Amino acid sequence: MIKRSIILGTAGLLAAAVLTGGVAQAGPDDVAAKAPGKHAGGHHSKDFDALIFSKTAAFRHSSIPTGIARIAQLGEREGFDVDATENAGAFNDATLASYDVVIFLSTTGDVLNDTQQAAFERYIQQGGGYVGIHAASDTEYDWPWYGDLVGAYFNGHPAQQTATIQVVDRKNPSTKKLPKRWTRFDEWYNFRDYEDGSVKVLARLDETTYDAGPTAMGYDHPIIWCHPFDGGRAWYTALGHTEASYDEPLFMSHLLGGLQQAAGVAKFKCGRG
Repeated sequence: MIKRSIILGTAGLLAAAVLTGGVAQAGPDDVAAKAPGKHAGGHHSKDFDALIFSKTAAFRHSSIPTGIARIAQLGEREGFDVDATENAGAFNDATLASYDVVIFLSTTGDVLNDTQQAAFERYIQQGGGYVGIHAASDTEYDWPWYGDLVGAYFNGHPAQQTATIQVVDRKNPSTKKLPKRWTRFDEWYNFRDYEDGSVKVLARLDETTYDAGPTAMGYDHPIIWCHPFDGGRAWYTALGHTEASYDEPLFMSHLLGGLQQAAGVAKFKCGRG
């Protein structure tokens, strides 16, 4: 469940906390690390602690409150704890060390200052986990380290429509329950600054099944991937634009597998190649 929403930045976060039965509190004390002595990547039991970060400085997705609520409910069912914030001040060494994984949930634009960026880099370098959902790739274009962490930057999308995903790795915890060809409705991202072989591609879009628009990528159009990065673990899915996504059992199973890998409680099957 959501244990607290750390310095709430929006009414949406408050609504999400109420929706899941969590207690929303505001104030500087809420940013304090909740597990003294616990270090990033050092949690090896079934449970883990996740921080959802959903600050936006550009486009804001209406699905963010739903995503927060459903991830909190997922944690309640599966045995992990969730906090949520839009306060970039949470990006300091003490607070980040309380979490096994930090989830960038449809963040957009420039959301962290230089000091906060440096703290997040240290967190990953010390073995922390990163999960990027949807617009996490539409974030921090002037921070090259982040671009390498997420694996590629957003480069436009066509109209929302139904398309087919080709799941190319069905042994990964985040894709093992998915059909080999998964047809669903979403907003389908195209990417720039993606290099073949730089990440472990778990699924690609079949561009013959939809209109990919003027920034189409062709055959090699990754849509779900992961990779070890700078001492930590990174997993990204471009799915999750719509509110309805978070009510899809397959999508939530997919997300759970990514979270467990990035948090270090499931085998991280993300070697390149």
